[in-house]
Amino acid sequence: MFYYVSKIAWFFATPSNLLLSLVVLGLLIALTKRLRRIGIGVALVFALATVAFGLLPLANYLFVPLEGRFPVFQDDGRPIDGIILLGGSVDAEDSINRGSIVVNEAAERVLDVIQLSHRYPDARLLIVGGGGTVFGDGTAEAPVTAAFMKSIGIDPNRILIEDRSRTTFENAIYSVQVAKPKEGERWLLVTSAWHMPRAIGVFEKAGFPVIPYPVDFRVGGSFHGVRGFATVSDGLRRFDVGAKEWAGLVAYYLAGRSSELFPGPQASGEGGSVSR
Repeated sequence: MFYYVSKIAWFFATPSNLLLSLVVLGLLIALTKRLRRIGIGVALVFALATVAFGLLPLANYLFVPLEGRFPVFQDDGRPIDGIILLGGSVDAEDSINRGSIVVNEAAERVLDVIQLSHRYPDARLLIVGGGGTVFGDGTAEAPVTAAFMKSIGIDPNRILIEDRSRTTFENAIYSVQVAKPKEGERWLLVTSAWHMPRAIGVFEKAGFPVIPYPVDFRVGGSFHGVRGFATVSDGLRRFDVGAKEWAGLVAYYLAGRSSELFPGPQASGEGGSVSR
């Protein structure tokens, strides 16, 4: 139930959808004679807000603390037992239809896992991701990604598949069941840097200590020099993603699904200054 409620609620709360809805609301109000001026004012205010959120660097300000929460991984020479690739970078249905893997802007997740699979040839690879849709099961992402990994020469015996999860919380719960991590094992968790705090929080809550391996950075390392956007659509898209991640952190913490409100390096047990 949490899954369906969260998906439906976020559809209406998504900043771009909300701004557009308020513009339309203003126009509808303007159709009435008594409230015409108010309606035009509401429509104008939120139309300008849409442009501002789309062009100004407001969305990037949301990403700076998210992406800066965990330092980049550095190999300290200790063995790595497993590598976890969280879903969200491969369009499963399009990949099947095209007969070739179709990735999105988070493709670095897949690329870095390929690189890591060569760096740590004895590590198991846990490919995570089911069909995250509200209506129906959807096409699971993990089997598609795993098939691609096998096609480029990665040993199938190393690959584990978790194809039931639809949310970050379920990623963690089902990953424990599939990987069955033993005490003392070291598993890398590969996901987008802006998604890493929430991912670490749920994996720790699920009893699966992992080492963060953030990729797919969208902004620089500080608020200084953060740039705006060339198109309104680019800015709104990024604002939607950033707002959703912050909302997810709060919702997961309140629902008891995360170890902390804003998990940091101390939660992963791999603190300290690290770099790739």
